[in-house]
Amino acid sequence: MIPETLNITSVEQVSDYALRLSFDDGTAQTVDFKPFLSSSRHPDIRAYLEPARFAAYRIEYGELVWGDYDLCFPIADLYQNRLLTDSALEMAA
Repeated sequence: MIPETLNITSVEQVSDYALRLSFDDGTAQTVDFKPFLSSSRHPDIRAYLEPARFAAYRIEYGELVWGDYDLCFPIADLYQNRLLTDSALEMAA
């Protein structure tokens, strides 16, 4: 169950496209963004496959963002480590 209010408190890059996120309820989650980035057809999202651009993330108001909110994800999806829907995963396989 996802808490009613939830914030990311820290982030650490653990591999090229994987980030270890810590949440204010004590939960930690390692999220691999590469499948999401690789499966996107949008050039603005695929641009984050460039390592330096991906590494330019930050926490703002408890959320993980890149650029001027050019790339951001619902906190519930990050908390559950579900960036892709099951149907998107099937299509990518």
